[in-house]
Amino acid sequence: MGLLSGKTVIITGASRGIGKGIAITLAENGANIAFTYSQSVESANKLVNEIKDLGVICKAYKSNAASYDESQVLIESILKDFETFDVLINNAGITRDNLLMRMSEDDFDKVIETNLKSVFNMVKACQRVFLKKRSGSIINISSIVGVKGNAGQSNYAASKAGIIGFSKSIALELGSRNIRSNVVAPGFIQTEMTDQLSEEIVNTWIEGIPLKRGGKTIDVANLCLFLSSDLSSFITGQVINVDGGMLT
Repeated sequence: MGLLSGKTVIITGASRGIGKGIAITLAENGANIAFTYSQSVESANKLVNEIKDLGVICKAYKSNAASYDESQVLIESILKDFETFDVLINNAGITRDNLLMRMSEDDFDKVIETNLKSVFNMVKACQRVFLKKRSGSIINISSIVGVKGNAGQSNYAASKAGIIGFSKSIALELGSRNIRSNVVAPGFIQTEMTDQLSEEIVNTWIEGIPLKRGGKTIDVANLCLFLSSDLSSFITGQVINVDGGMLT
């Protein structure tokens, strides 16, 4: 019996990177997985098969979390396929980095829509189910950039900081119904995206980390496992950094 046996988890943007790591770790602990992807059908199908091999139910949905209407349709589809769900993990996100003087309005809007409005869309769509069950765990993936800011990422920082304020407010609104809302704020996590960075940039990041290494997707996934489980039943409204001590 796994820590999440009998639970169904929704994860947005899980076909690669941190989202994929979360999906696999939770499935290894008994959770059924419903996840979204935006582009690669091949990657999504590969992950579905990998998770099904773990002996749980898994289905992928092509959906744009930044769209309110698509989010509503997505949840209706998941309810038809899984009947209910217990955990929502908002992981979908993009970057459009640039200094403010060079940042276009579209670059700002797209990041806010994908990273922040998607959280509103999905929580709004899932709220009715959680309220009816009088239970639920909402886990929103922010970033340490949303806590401390970062030059060249004003749009990304704004979106991730917004997630923190939103999540704390939802924790206050829904806590009396036994619905929890927490934030995971990763630091430098090694993924396919960071693999494209130069060695010099990576070394600069690592130099600022007390543990002197980058994090791995499993580091984020293990925290999501804890927050998804009943072990964290008295934890809500919190922002937990997974950053090797970078913000210490």
